[in-house]
Amino acid sequence: MTEKSNSVLRVSNLITHIHGAKQPVKAINDIHFSIAPGETFALVGESGSGKSMTALSIMRLLPSVAEVKQGEILFQGKNLLHLTEAEMRNIRGTGIGMIFQEPMTSLNPIMTIGQQIVEAVANAQPNLPTKQQWQKVSELLELVSIKNYQDRINEYPHQFSGGMRQRVMIAIALAGEPELLIADEPTTALDVTTQAQVLTLIQEIQQKRKMAVLLITHDLGIVHDMADHIAVMRHGKILETADSKTFFKQPQHSYSRSLFEVIPSLAKRGKKLTDATILSTNSNSINGSTANTKGSHNNDILLSVNNLKTYFPIKKGVFRRTVGYVEAIDGVSLNIQRGKTLALVGESGSGKTTLAKTVIRLLNHTDGDIVFAGNKIDQQSKKHLQNLRAELQIVFQDPYSSMNPRMLVRDILSEGMKALKVHNTPEAREQRMLELLELVGLDAQSLNRYPHQFSGGQRQRISIARALAVNPKLIICDEPTSALDVSVQAQILNLLKDLQDRLGISYLFITHDISVVSYIADEVAVMYNGKIVEQGSVEDIILKPEHDYTKTLMSAVPTLYKAT
Repeated sequence: MTEKSNSVLRVSNLITHIHGAKQPVKAINDIHFSIAPGETFALVGESGSGKSMTALSIMRLLPSVAEVKQGEILFQGKNLLHLTEAEMRNIRGTGIGMIFQEPMTSLNPIMTIGQQIVEAVANAQPNLPTKQQWQKVSELLELVSIKNYQDRINEYPHQFSGGMRQRVMIAIALAGEPELLIADEPTTALDVTTQAQVLTLIQEIQQKRKMAVLLITHDLGIVHDMADHIAVMRHGKILETADSKTFFKQPQHSYSRSLFEVIPSLAKRGKKLTDATILSTNSNSINGSTANTKGSHNNDILLSVNNLKTYFPIKKGVFRRTVGYVEAIDGVSLNIQRGKTLALVGESGSGKTTLAKTVIRLLNHTDGDIVFAGNKIDQQSKKHLQNLRAELQIVFQDPYSSMNPRMLVRDILSEGMKALKVHNTPEAREQRMLELLELVGLDAQSLNRYPHQFSGGQRQRISIARALAVNPKLIICDEPTSALDVSVQAQILNLLKDLQDRLGISYLFITHDISVVSYIADEVAVMYNGKIVEQGSVEDIILKPEHDYTKTLMSAVPTLYKAT
């Protein structure tokens, strides 16, 4: 790509090493790119490709084990690599602002959001009188569209939703009126409507201020809607650089093309998401004999939820008297057939996870019926309920936080079998664990390793193996792929479809990713404010939504995913 003469940022020959026990690793390997005023430049790639390390190299915020070995980073005509730390502190915030992926780890939990924003304002404009600094805080909160900001200025980060916390992070990043904004995976953990709001906000501010944006993401849908130029990274190298129109029309590098191949979509239903980068889940294909297992149960209802209500009491005063209720689940009804997948979609706070926890009796319901395999769950004895739990399992969004880091995989997999008295002998459990690892595409040596020794995708495979250990009929998948790269996501989706076709398992699949829904689900239920507002086949919900909220949800889906 030709270097822009009026570039806000120009990176040339950048090499960044990470020092290991044996020899340095080139986390960044001789990369070049430039960003013009008002332009959005996207760095695209999977985890470990070097995207975030590039941003940290630019900001001079590398961890102690890493250092820039070579190159030039020109900003406002200055080589940032030649500046002192004091000079860099003046650049950070005022010249270059940065939004991190997870706002809760970036915000101080014991400071109000007003205090944190005014701190950024004071760092950028130390001579500004205190009254005017606070006026600037109000202007920034208004700019990032936080409603009732006058009342919320003294609230703490935990009192804000994920989307609102990200807006606070944007306000802090804009406090010094930077020429360049680095947005590092700014919407990864957000639902589709909140994601659309945050991205639209960044675009609007960018247009007002003619600000350059370096967007770091693995989501091609966001890149399609946001970027002017794109660079694809892998293993620390930039493989391809192009303008957005050229890239999406005809990507040149084989790896770039493979990223498109693994995007789930309605058109790919019934097919495996495969390319050269995708690992086979098992050498045994699922193309023939297993199809009958799924088809033979088409009209058999496994789970039936009728008029389910889950209310949480609101307690106030010294004596904690109940003054009202939060209607988290309010009259929900749905059915899941054997060997089928029902996707539950909706924005954060709509009640999806509460519904899942109520179904498996991790939460008590207020009213309604839950019938699983012909048994009313709420009427079961403790012993019978324990037997049913073996048939009802859950896979959580973050596999690392759901595993004991001090336990070997062997202990993680056998724990449920021992507790639920499945495969009662050590020999039977050992044989079952080896079968499970083969099912999820991991080797036998994995049994003697700890969770931290695996990648995110591998840990999710272990979580799936743990759920399968007790021979369940239904697995609740609560956002199981939302934090994964697109190719790792494809591996997990392939695995889930594989297991369903072979074993006849049903899934309640909770997600905010409509492209995943279109690929994996048979039916979709749309949840809003604790209610199911629309339910039907994948094709009807995605292509012909009827409820206003469903229409809003579908309109927020990135354009690329609508097309595929």
